[in-house]
Amino acid sequence: MVCGGFACSKNCLCALNLLYTLVSLLLIGIAAWGIGFGLISSLRVVGVVIAVGIFLFLIALVGLIGAVKHHQGQLLEVGWNSTASARNDIQRNLNCCGFRNFNPNDTCLASCFKSGHPCSPCAPIIGEYAGEVLRFVGGIGLFFSFTEILGVWLTYRYRNQKDPRANPSAFL
Repeated sequence: MVCGGFACSKNCLCALNLLYTLVSLLLIGIAAWGIGFGLISSLRVVGVVIAVGIFLFLIALVGLIGAVKHHQGQLLEVGWNSTASARNDIQRNLNCCGFRNFNPNDTCLASCFKSGHPCSPCAPIIGEYAGEVLRFVGGIGLFFSFTEILGVWLTYRYRNQKDPRANPSAFL
């Protein structure tokens, strides 16, 4: 089985969100430990670190729940049924009628319906567009992750270099 399928992506997202959850708990724990043992005297710094840890924990928890449940289709259908203006815009722009099936007594602004031709349902078309958008966004995310890795490498390299303008007998 090749990684990149549904199960592998779901498991990777779950593992990544669990890792973020552990990092957030580590942030909160270290900040509390530092203040408890008197290593950090600034309550403002500790408060910011704890707030960042709590925010990261909440985001990771929501991401973990979303990865485990994975109800994209149901979310799309709920959105489809709750907003008439978005539904009309999608039907008009994508030239489709209905989400999974279409009742001829309902209104549809698609040109195929107006001309009397059979219209395809919108769910598969939305799925294709969503796949294209996710590939695009994933490519952008991959680009920025590689730039982050490059930044870490450059920082490590810069940190271990000696300034040529410094005193030659000085340590680093």
